[in-house]
Amino acid sequence: MAAGVLYTYPQNFRAYKALIAAQYSGAELRVAPDFVFGETNKSEEFLSKFPAGKVPAYESADGKVLLTESNAIAYYVANAALRGEDVETQARIWQWASWADSELLPASCAWVFPYLGIMQFNKQNVERAKADLLAALRLLDEHLLTRTFLVTERITLADIIVFSTLLHAFQHVLEPSVRASLVNAVRWFNTVAQQPRVAAAVGSVQLCAAAPTYDPKKYQELTQSKKEGGKKDKKAEKKEQQQKKKEEAPPAEPADDLDEKPKESKDPFDSMPKGTFNMDDFKRCYSNEDEAKSIPYFWEKFDPENYSIWYAEYKYPEELAKVFMSCNLITGMFQRLDKMRKQAFASVCLFGEDNNSSISGVWVWRGQELAFPLSPDWQIDYESYDWKKLDPSSEETKKLVQEYFSWSGTDKQGRKFNQGKIFK
Repeated sequence: MAAGVLYTYPQNFRAYKALIAAQYSGAELRVAPDFVFGETNKSEEFLSKFPAGKVPAYESADGKVLLTESNAIAYYVANAALRGEDVETQARIWQWASWADSELLPASCAWVFPYLGIMQFNKQNVERAKADLLAALRLLDEHLLTRTFLVTERITLADIIVFSTLLHAFQHVLEPSVRASLVNAVRWFNTVAQQPRVAAAVGSVQLCAAAPTYDPKKYQELTQSKKEGGKKDKKAEKKEQQQKKKEEAPPAEPADDLDEKPKESKDPFDSMPKGTFNMDDFKRCYSNEDEAKSIPYFWEKFDPENYSIWYAEYKYPEELAKVFMSCNLITGMFQRLDKMRKQAFASVCLFGEDNNSSISGVWVWRGQELAFPLSPDWQIDYESYDWKKLDPSSEETKKLVQEYFSWSGTDKQGRKFNQGKIFK
């Protein structure tokens, strides 16, 4: 039986996956006391175990098992009944887990966050996210027409992961008139929420009572309430020091959930050295010249000390269906990363055809670390991709840049280039 500690902050919906799973399996999972996001997960001790500084994070009692991805943690502390007794059941469970990460999570965050004051409100983006989430929920509703749970006749990790991912949407934006058209999905959600072991981890779940309304002052109010309520157990001096640090330093890496977001601030890239690479000049060259000129220009001007190159690959190619839908996935990500455009450039390509395709791309931005954790506005989609930092001096990197910037070549499986999109 698994035993260990979970590093997280209160009401982190990702952490609920492991906490619920532990209730069912009997795993001895305790939450680390006095965890403060932006402080505990930035300490040398924490980073020595979890270099990315992400939460939730899990450490086994003997210190031999260190995990950070919430689905992986939930799987580790679960039992055979939750994981699936046979390979087919396990595959179906992870099909739902992947679907939750790729279809539910981005849309839910983009719809919920603005109303909670965590993201800037953009009506077009919110309406698009609402449409995306409702489309996914209609599929869920249809699947549950003749089923109590998602995969088997008992709760599995599929139910736990999808439930946790949808929790904030049901609490904050899925008001009664919307829920009325999703009878089966609502019945399933309430059934899961009312399970004693789920309630023991999550508490009583109150569904959204009315249509959400946007309050431009809510961000400031939420930030202030978190300062006052989230750290009551800390000494006043420590709180003052932390506040001073926030005001004087660049924004800390934001949480991956609704309850720990830093204050809105200036562009995080502004805190980094400018270097010699002029992103705007390169973008103009790329837009106005053939690749025969723009790509050599890129390498002539590129500043490897202050800028980095990254390869991104979509994690769930098996779920990509129609090409136009996959392209919409790329476009949606670009739109949600609009504030990142000033100091970033990317060429993201779709390879293959309907029901046999992949998405990958080459990204360039200021700084040497993965950029997305720097701002809450940038975090919605990036976890659906595997990211690899490239060596700008290697021939492999030069080949990748050549192929992606010129929209040529094939993917790792030999699928031919279909179409591409440029982030600039």
